Amino acid sequence: MPRVDTWIPMDDGVRLAASVFLPEGDGPWPALLEALPYRKDDLHAATLAGHARWAGEFGYASCRVDVRGTGSSEGLLHDEYTDRELRDLEAVVAWLAAEPWCTGSVGMFGTSWGGFNSLQVAMRRPPALRAICSIYASDDRYADDVHYFGGMLKQLDLVDWPLYMVASDALPPVPALAGPDWRERWRERVEDVEPWPFIWFAHQRFDDYWRHGSLATDYGAIEAATMLVTGWADGYTNVALRAMERMRCPRRLLAGPWGHVSPRSGRPGPNLDLAPQMARWFDRWLKGERNGVDDEPTITVFMRRPTPPAADLAVHRGEWWHERGWPVERLREVAQPLDRMTATPSTETLAVRPDVGWTAWISCAGSPPWDQPLDQRPDEAHSLVHDGEPLDADLAILGHPRARLRIASSAPVASVSVKLCDVHPDGTSQLVTRGLLNLTHRRSREHPEPMPVGSFEDVEVELEVTSWIFEPGHRVRLDVAGTDWPNAWPPPTPVTLTLDRSASSLVLPVLGGPSPEPAPRLEILPPPPPRGHDPSVVRVVSTDRARRETVAETAYGAPSPAGDGAPAMADRYEGLVGVSLDDPGRAWVEASARYEIAFPEATVAARARWRIDSDATTYRIALDLETTEDGEPRWSRRWERTFPRDLQ
Repeated sequence: MPRVDTWIPMDDGVRLAASVFLPEGDGPWPALLEALPYRKDDLHAATLAGHARWAGEFGYASCRVDVRGTGSSEGLLHDEYTDRELRDLEAVVAWLAAEPWCTGSVGMFGTSWGGFNSLQVAMRRPPALRAICSIYASDDRYADDVHYFGGMLKQLDLVDWPLYMVASDALPPVPALAGPDWRERWRERVEDVEPWPFIWFAHQRFDDYWRHGSLATDYGAIEAATMLVTGWADGYTNVALRAMERMRCPRRLLAGPWGHVSPRSGRPGPNLDLAPQMARWFDRWLKGERNGVDDEPTITVFMRRPTPPAADLAVHRGEWWHERGWPVERLREVAQPLDRMTATPSTETLAVRPDVGWTAWISCAGSPPWDQPLDQRPDEAHSLVHDGEPLDADLAILGHPRARLRIASSAPVASVSVKLCDVHPDGTSQLVTRGLLNLTHRRSREHPEPMPVGSFEDVEVELEVTSWIFEPGHRVRLDVAGTDWPNAWPPPTPVTLTLDRSASSLVLPVLGGPSPEPAPRLEILPPPPPRGHDPSVVRVVSTDRARRETVAETAYGAPSPAGDGAPAMADRYEGLVGVSLDDPGRAWVEASARYEIAFPEATVAARARWRIDSDATTYRIALDLETTEDGEPRWSRRWERTFPRDLQ
């Protein structure tokens, strides 16, 4: 489909760069909008093929916009999901609806950032926005994003997305589109913007900063028909059933086995082409077609079955189940007392090892080095482990398992990690889902309070939403530890936890068999081809016994030649996170991200590097940003910041 590059004016004079694809023939057509900060004209130019497909195959005017201050758009971007960004996108929706080739009906969609802002713009109810599809996003920016997990600062994420956005946002606009002042606009991006992560470190509790843009504050705000897509191997899953229960607009959920990658090609499968599923949703609500969407179950979930775990698992065993709504009458909560799941004494202490958690790795697995969970037994050697009896029939769960724990801590600041696992007959322990709780947040994440040292407290840890079918001969296992490293920052001091099993239990959301509802149409694709070893990818976890430190190292990225309208480019990401085994307060991040783009006018590059260190009381950040043109230095910045640990 022909591509038209245009400018969309904002009320303050800033222009957003847009690429629009129109179907062949005479309009008008409904319009679809995707808005991202990921540089549509170079670094992510390949994604424009999807917009051409929306125009050519499905009959939609499809528009891709660079968010203000990124890519080819003008202005500056000072944080993620700002009020200014959302007002801009409301204006874009109105602009699309008013174009002569548009029917006046607009939809939004997007993955990750685009999934977030689709929800956020829909909460503002622009009149022309009739439907959205939010893919891999969250309803809770504080608890279910890259910042905090269970009230603890995320550590491993800090070597990747937060840093590479510092570098990406310091690249210039495309010179051919920006015009002769492109260098001045480049300078402004480097010199006039502060790194976003400093804001996140300043807000370590749930407050109004995190309420902004979080659907969980008002599920009723959205009136547009909303389709949600989640993947069980992704980090953005918890919105799934919460939103389906609490939203009041027309809604649908598709939850597959995938990581933070396309359902068409990402792992683990089974894979499907998401576009036809989205098209049926948009056809119903933007074109008014009575295509049967209203008559189908609103929830389609892949119920996973135990599968030998692997870092790069290609296909997960399981089956598709369908529900008319949520919750369902067949769902019941089943509590299993922990003292019946172990023969050890009812009260047991655990000296917390700071590096426990690495077999689960990051909960936003997509592609190497961001791998899927491994066999959990190495971590279980340093955890309190509780096993049920071997099952004699399938046990299906769907929802949020919960751990009710009576626990005491030897320190005022501590965390508790809970993992639900499936123990295979050969002893393999496969992660089903996990949860983490900063124990100072046990009553309130807005107003945390220290743990009373040595006194038992009743706490509840909600695990992340999941689907699973435990099979005959398998066991249900619950692991309790004091860290989820390197996913989350360890506690500030050495700590011992004491668990009273006689007053603790595991609560499972048990679903009594598949629904009799008729299945929607799903066209499952063949499994993805095997992946060869990529020498540019590094993923190593190692312990230095002499230094008493454990580190996790990652690296990826490589050059890409010019093609499909994009210039030659290169990117590289390298990161190291570590923790002291003797002093968990001493943890660190060391990372770099670099981009290079060969425009006809100049070859430009931006590199961001930082080192983050902690002790028991403080986070210390040193960040360097460097830009070059044709290999010569242009502008650079250096920041040094300290932030007190706020009951972290």
